[in-house]
Amino acid sequence: EFIYSHNLTVDGREILFHIWDVPNSQQAEDGSSEEKRIQWADSFVLVYSICDRASFNILPLKIQFIKAAKEGQSQEKVPIVIVGNKRDLHHQRVVSSEEGRLLALSLDCGFYEVSAAE
Repeated sequence: EFIYSHNLTVDGREILFHIWDVPNSQQAEDGSSEEKRIQWADSFVLVYSICDRASFNILPLKIQFIKAAKEGQSQEKVPIVIVGNKRDLHHQRVVSSEEGRLLALSLDCGFYEVSAAE
């Protein structure tokens, strides 16, 4: 896992981002470790590969876990965005854009498709 930091100015305000990148291979660990990560964050970007159904199928459980941990403490909605990656590999696609949009809509999340390669 890695932590990336990035400064950005938005509407004249400087914002510091700390991005905690957890590889999929480490996401199967115990709930207490995962809950510590969730408490650390203010918002969430969950990335799946459009070429990997398993990476997509795990999203509803992850999002439910995040919402239970974060929204259970306050009345504030936690910002979550679902991102389908590898849009450039459309010939290997197994998860449609529509599936991604519908999942995001049903879970009250934002949705984007991107290509990190582009």
